Amino acid sequence: MRMDGRRTSGNVDDRRGQRGPGGKVIGGGIVGIIAVVLMTLFSGGGIGDIFSNLANSGQLSGLTPNAGYAEDYQPDAEDERLKEFASQILAGTEDVWTAEFRRQGWGEYECPKMVLFSGAVSSGCGNATSQTGPFYCSADKTVYIDLDFFKQMKQQIGADGDFAYAYVIAHEVGHHVQQQLGILGEAHEKMSRMSEKEANKISVRLELQADFFAGVWANLDNKMFNSLEPGDIQNAIDAASKIGDDYLQKKAYGREIPDSFNHGRSEQRVRWLSKGIKTGDVSQGDSFSPAYDSL
Repeated sequence: MRMDGRRTSGNVDDRRGQRGPGGKVIGGGIVGIIAVVLMTLFSGGGIGDIFSNLANSGQLSGLTPNAGYAEDYQPDAEDERLKEFASQILAGTEDVWTAEFRRQGWGEYECPKMVLFSGAVSSGCGNATSQTGPFYCSADKTVYIDLDFFKQMKQQIGADGDFAYAYVIAHEVGHHVQQQLGILGEAHEKMSRMSEKEANKISVRLELQADFFAGVWANLDNKMFNSLEPGDIQNAIDAASKIGDDYLQKKAYGREIPDSFNHGRSEQRVRWLSKGIKTGDVSQGDSFSPAYDSL
């Protein structure tokens, strides 16, 4: 991505190196940890929802007490580059969604905050560790991310490139857009009254719409700043193809568990992200009206 000269956001709270909450970390060996990290990559709910989904789908393989998280944290040059990059991407989402809310007559866009942390963090939705993955907390309207996650994307699933990383941030901001529009709260209220199987279907619809909003952002950001370079879109599509529920479950367990899907199949995630990138048209992002099987 072309980021030279781009502004950084004033809504970033850098908590890297601060002592995290005492809490728990997910155990069960490296395979289990990788599976949990990947399956929670793009969570739009609270921390309680994340752990509930993990437990219900058999992905929690045990809890072990957490040791000191970030006392010895020392950022290197790449960490600092990623910090600036994440802040620039957040600023890009601020510019794009502020303009789009005004254009659509949705009122003023309230920019979310972003917390950068290392190891563990306390959020308005509860305590979390790096193993949770990036997440959006609607209670405090904040995106939380440990920048080491980007390194894990490259090492563990082969998803690399700045636009793939930008996709992660833009997806979480997409959940904030849903929150601003009342979509997220309404969906979570419905989910609280449903069976787990049916609630998972609503979760899939939320995640696919957040993918779409990430694509819309990419389209509009490129129009504003000429930010995309050859290969960028393919990097994001490659990442989306590797974080579908079907792909991850086959990788971790050798089989699919469709009733536990809460993010969508790989081909669905690629389709909705690609649709947003291609059209840049928020009016085409209704993931709630189509029949579930046709998403």
